[in-house]
Amino acid sequence: MRGDRRTAGSLLLVNAAHPMPDTAAPDLVCVDPRWPEIQLERRAAGLLNACIRAVGGEHAIVPVSGWRSREEQQAIWDDTLAKEGEAFTRQYVALPGCSEHQTGLAIDLGLAAEEIDFICPNFPYDGVCGAFRAKAADYGFILRYPAGKEHITGISHEPWHFRYVGVPHARLMVRLGLTLEEYVDLLRRDFVRRDLTFRAGRRDFRIHYYAGADRGLLPEEPGRYRQVSEDNCGGLVVTAWR
Repeated sequence: MRGDRRTAGSLLLVNAAHPMPDTAAPDLVCVDPRWPEIQLERRAAGLLNACIRAVGGEHAIVPVSGWRSREEQQAIWDDTLAKEGEAFTRQYVALPGCSEHQTGLAIDLGLAAEEIDFICPNFPYDGVCGAFRAKAADYGFILRYPAGKEHITGISHEPWHFRYVGVPHARLMVRLGLTLEEYVDLLRRDFVRRDLTFRAGRRDFRIHYYAGADRGLLPEEPGRYRQVSEDNCGGLVVTAWR
């Protein structure tokens, strides 16, 4: 087996029903030296910057919020609740302990301006922001909270909030029109006893879900690279490729 890289995982599902596990500890780096306080998981940060460069957005796309501690999320929740009220807060701010930002895999982006709203930054669907959106899946990112899926995600449509899940998974989710919740459900339901195969670029990917007791049955795969991700629902997602 070549390059078996195991982390808490790019497919870790964090929402109101699946709080951030205490064992997860992302390897954080600064996203951009101009904003040293904004951090992401190392691989996600590199691919985010690559996508921004690919669309010529280095001076137009601004990282607004990346990794947050539980304490910071609590402070944001309390401050928004005091200023905007409960209805608005529950629409746009995740409960402390249940925020994707704690994974280090989520980033809020904004269009460069003198003033940027921290909670709801402007990230339009046209121009350089639209170009970023069109390429995001090629770099492993999805729009995490799309319109029309609020009943599934529990969060209102957020055009600015992107989540790193990895290239094959991002492309599959976009192709199938699935949120992360729906994608994990699909893997758990249909790909425990068979593989999901997918070609992205020049690589052939094989995705398999291991649930419950099967988690200890991960096979050796000579000649393949693979990534193993927790899903925060009791299973593992194994992604292998050549």
